[in-house]
Amino acid sequence: MSTAPRTKTLDDILLEFSQHRKLMQEELQKVIVGQDEVIEQLFAAIFTRGHCLLEGVPGLAKTLMVSTLARILDVGFKRVQFTPDLMPSDITGTNVLDEDEHGRRSFRFVEGPIFTNILLADEINRTPPKTQAALLQAMQEREVSVGQETYPLPDPFFTIATQNPIEQEGTYPLPEAQLDRFMFNIKVGYPSLPEEEQILMSTTRAEKPEVRKVLSGRAIVNIQKLVSSVAVSEYLVKYVARLVRATRPKDPQAPRYVAELVDWGAGPRAGQFLIQGGKAMAAMDGRFSVSIDDVRRIAVPVLRHRIATNFQAQADGLTSESIVERLVREIPEPEIPKLVK
Repeated sequence: MSTAPRTKTLDDILLEFSQHRKLMQEELQKVIVGQDEVIEQLFAAIFTRGHCLLEGVPGLAKTLMVSTLARILDVGFKRVQFTPDLMPSDITGTNVLDEDEHGRRSFRFVEGPIFTNILLADEINRTPPKTQAALLQAMQEREVSVGQETYPLPDPFFTIATQNPIEQEGTYPLPEAQLDRFMFNIKVGYPSLPEEEQILMSTTRAEKPEVRKVLSGRAIVNIQKLVSSVAVSEYLVKYVARLVRATRPKDPQAPRYVAELVDWGAGPRAGQFLIQGGKAMAAMDGRFSVSIDDVRRIAVPVLRHRIATNFQAQADGLTSESIVERLVREIPEPEIPKLVK
């Protein structure tokens, strides 16, 4: 007597997703030593259709991390090295004039490297604003307009950009409108002493570690749908709104030090990314509801590039990151309404 296959419950799906996430991390750590927080934030962005800006000094394996991630995911990957002479059409593609065997001429669109699943924009601040702006529509609308036509990008699509925080001569800082498109601004720091010893040991050998593919493009899209359905309470929404509004110097509820040290704060998109990132953190832990601790875990990478400090903050040695950390410690959780008997 045959029995019908058991229907997967939500707990089963979350457990399977959590296992896939652990497998991805294990494969990535065959090549990348340490950087657990960076990897976690990269995963959170991918599972929520977000874009990332990786910032760190040269030699910290930012490019290697992204290219290895693309090898683990069975998706398309293109790398663009941004330079001062890079043109917008070098990224988006261009129309070329073709002539057939009968002598008839017509324009044909040749896709640029942006038509992929993971685009690595290496040293994005090395190219002029005109070329940086070519990414804006792609990152927000996931489509590209060339001439009179608009072309959709593949799904899933992620832009992971890198930039060097030192040696700013000859660079073009990203405008605020473009910075706001990045879900996370991830700082890649130096490894610890044991990690650096492990890096030196593993990278100076002849053999190179092989990584295996874990997720396909279709599986990533399904995971994105799963993560978006993670429950968010009104209690958590109130906390996120309170945290974001506290970054704005002209808001009457903002702390006094924000009014003194900040020129402008985060917009509503920051709150959207805090909730989406919280959903990813909860799902990666195998939970189907977001906690305030999930939001606090990703508050700094979501908010640090959305706050502009003034001269007074710089004179006091304070950064947008230190202000966000203080807000996370001090902004109280909303009160739970008491039931009236």
